[in-house]
Amino acid sequence: MSDETRKSHESRSSWRTRRGLAGAAALLLAGLAAAPVAAAAVQPDSGGHTGGPTGHRGALVSVTPVVDHDAAQVRAFLAGRHVAADRARYGVRAYRLTYRTVDPQGRPTTATGLLTLPRGGAHRLDLVSDTHGTMVTRGYAPSASEDTGRVPSYLNASAGRAVAAPDYLGLGEGPGPHPYMDTRSSVTASLDMLRAARTAAARLGRPVTGDVYATGFSQGGQVAMALGKALQSGADRHFRLKALAPISGPYDLQGQEVPALFDGRVNDTSGVLYISYWLVAQNRLHHFYGDPAEAFRAPYASRVERLLDGGHEQGEVVEGLAPTVRKLLTPTFYVRLRHPAGWLLAAMGAADHTCDWKPDVPVRLYAGDGDTDVPIGNARTCERTLARFGARVRLVDQGDVDHFGSLAVSAPQVVRFFDRVG
Repeated sequence: MSDETRKSHESRSSWRTRRGLAGAAALLLAGLAAAPVAAAAVQPDSGGHTGGPTGHRGALVSVTPVVDHDAAQVRAFLAGRHVAADRARYGVRAYRLTYRTVDPQGRPTTATGLLTLPRGGAHRLDLVSDTHGTMVTRGYAPSASEDTGRVPSYLNASAGRAVAAPDYLGLGEGPGPHPYMDTRSSVTASLDMLRAARTAAARLGRPVTGDVYATGFSQGGQVAMALGKALQSGADRHFRLKALAPISGPYDLQGQEVPALFDGRVNDTSGVLYISYWLVAQNRLHHFYGDPAEAFRAPYASRVERLLDGGHEQGEVVEGLAPTVRKLLTPTFYVRLRHPAGWLLAAMGAADHTCDWKPDVPVRLYAGDGDTDVPIGNARTCERTLARFGARVRLVDQGDVDHFGSLAVSAPQVVRFFDRVG
């Protein structure tokens, strides 16, 4: 086992331990928070929202208080995850929103997300969109668990902004499977979360200004870029994009992320998890195979879709699959993935154009040289592409940090960047 692979395994072991402890703590905190926040309860929406011809998209279904922390508790939460808390001036109150949106086929559905508000600061609040990274367990979504995924929400809210963190489709309390790395539906869920957050914040007495700062980590970094593109193009007249600051996003599947599965830049554990999740989720949309055995070797073909049903822990998924991508996939499919064509190429291409535009706002890309989940080449491709379109963009290379380390180091810097822009 190489040092990098050992670091990855140790990181994941620590990550799973923290998640287990955080999940237990979240149950206690939610119970403690319910009483003081109950007076701020919001009634469900009775009809359609506002989002134009789509009618009910973004309509608020329910608001559930989930946490109420003072500033000292916020700083303790961040310190426990080795995150700088110098901008944590206020306590936070967080709410689970259930709202209306659409699935990848455009059919009505619901999704959930976390709205976090500062306990103090201005009456009218700017709004941060925070889109989370890859998760295979629906119960670890931002609205469902007080986990490391809440770090950006607490950081930005404690600095004085409202934060809308969508769970995406099929995670949290949203129905159905999660369409992992389907950029289009991730953007619709994120945009509709902004709409629901706007409604909820107004009813909670903290209306938002309409200025949106977009950030996200890993999968969410790619989503943040695409959401920024949608906002600038006028997806909703109530929102104005102010700045973009994604962290360690897989912006270049075809040119960087997928080739890195085969050349050692992505560690084996993460490579197996990501490609399994991507193939199972994308097969529902693009039909790469009719039977899992066409893509996955035995015995993994018989269990991969069950393991990735949203109900299994990440550790269970990893332990139930092969140790390497080569041992996971059939020889034929392994070659197909190394030289993609047809639907495989189309699926990659659908996610590979989030940097092909000119933002009218300042952009910071954050990434680390030591990342063996999403290699920094993804960010370099995005930086070059944005610059070619004339964007004001800068890549902040965090040096020799791993994937989750890039979040811990970058998230406080994102808050300071937003403060300067604002």
